[in-house]
Amino acid sequence: MIATHTVDLRSAVKQFLVITINKQPSSRSGPRIFDRDQAIEIAMRLFWRHGYEGVSINDLTNAIGIAPPSLYAAFGSKAALYREALDRYGGLPRGLRKLSPTKTLNGTIKSLLRNAVDAITDPKEERGCMVSTGMVHCAPEHADLASELADRRRSTHDQIAVALTQWLPKDSAHSLARYLTAVMQGLAIQARDGATRLELDEVIEEVIAGLKAREKKR
Repeated sequence: MIATHTVDLRSAVKQFLVITINKQPSSRSGPRIFDRDQAIEIAMRLFWRHGYEGVSINDLTNAIGIAPPSLYAAFGSKAALYREALDRYGGLPRGLRKLSPTKTLNGTIKSLLRNAVDAITDPKEERGCMVSTGMVHCAPEHADLASELADRRRSTHDQIAVALTQWLPKDSAHSLARYLTAVMQGLAIQARDGATRLELDEVIEEVIAGLKAREKKR
């Protein structure tokens, strides 16, 4: 199992990121120089694909091309590097960041869900969502980090609720936002399990149809 995991990690790095590690040109014993920003990018890809507990310090140092002491000197800990990787992920142009204002509530919801599906099925990226599916279950010693992931998910809910208040009272906006974040989390899991873009688009259409039917009953 360990050998298979190592091969998988190497394959992931080769497939999704071109890594360039610069070294001191002459002396074999000279210190290895690495790009900190690039190291965060590599870590983000590994954590995104395998989860926090699925990536070891050796996995990280092998992929980045540095020794463990250098990693600790640069980032302090694996958990601190994970937090920086999450920040990097949060800055990607996807999901809520690509949400365009529309004239209707259903139009906004459809745009939100389609952006989410675009992100979690992008062939140039890892499938799924690093935040939605991150550390849902973890060892007790990582509970604090898991709590931070939950806070990030709550932040997504709050952002959606704010967007919906253009059409809905605050309480209704938060209730619908809760439903939509649950749908988005389910879509992310489905994407990780291999669901196609077409299959996920069908889920979106069912959600919109359900909301329209609910409106007609009012």
